[in-house]
Amino acid sequence: MADTGMEFAGWVLVPGEWVRTRVDDTWTRYVALQDMRAENEELRARVDTLNAALAEAVEKGARSERLEKLLGFVPPSAWTAAGARVIGHRMGPLSVLETVLLDRGSRHGAVRDTPVTSVRGVVGRIVRSGPSFSQVLLLDDIRSRIPVLGRNNRIPGIIYGQGPGKLLRIRFVPLNDPMEEGEVVITSGWGGVFPKGLPVARVTRVHSSELSLFQDIWAEPLVDAARLEEVLMLGRVSPDPGTVLESSPVGPVSTGGDDPASEG
Repeated sequence: MADTGMEFAGWVLVPGEWVRTRVDDTWTRYVALQDMRAENEELRARVDTLNAALAEAVEKGARSERLEKLLGFVPPSAWTAAGARVIGHRMGPLSVLETVLLDRGSRHGAVRDTPVTSVRGVVGRIVRSGPSFSQVLLLDDIRSRIPVLGRNNRIPGIIYGQGPGKLLRIRFVPLNDPMEEGEVVITSGWGGVFPKGLPVARVTRVHSSELSLFQDIWAEPLVDAARLEEVLMLGRVSPDPGTVLESSPVGPVSTGGDDPASEG
């Protein structure tokens, strides 16, 4: 009988022990899961921090590369170059024009008709200037006109803007004067605004018509103005090497940064 009572007690207690064991196991797994979740959240936070640091490093590297190219720009003879940042597109009362806004104004030598370029080619010219900011009329604006030369054949013409996203048009090139597809056109220096020799555009199509004395020539800009972040303003140096014309940007090539010393 004693054995029978023991057996009965055993079978009664076994399910309770099984339940307790399962509860202990479940609680242990729950605690482990919570610890793992906290660890995962910590790891995700570290990954986000590292990704942000990587993005910042990539951006700094790209900016350093751009600024290095700007600093390596050699302006034409008798001209100086000063850096500026592009801080806006199509802003203010001139928004009907194709313009960009620079963080440099008349206090920094940015005055009307100051040529603006990049290391790749001509961007445009300043059409409006305040004390601290200025607006640049872009190459592709329909009011833009720049005298140019073919780099290879030295044939002159005038390049006209046709509007955003459209090819430029080169006019007044006689039928018998060679200007070839793929040829780069450069500023001729005529007109008194741009120095000679700056790359402007690449010829994409040349068409001759029996109804005109001139060829119909189209070209694409060398600069994508929508992606510009920094530019160079050019100023003509006066005959005295120690001075610069009042209407010209002053100083050597700069990055257009926030250095208070550059605000003078």
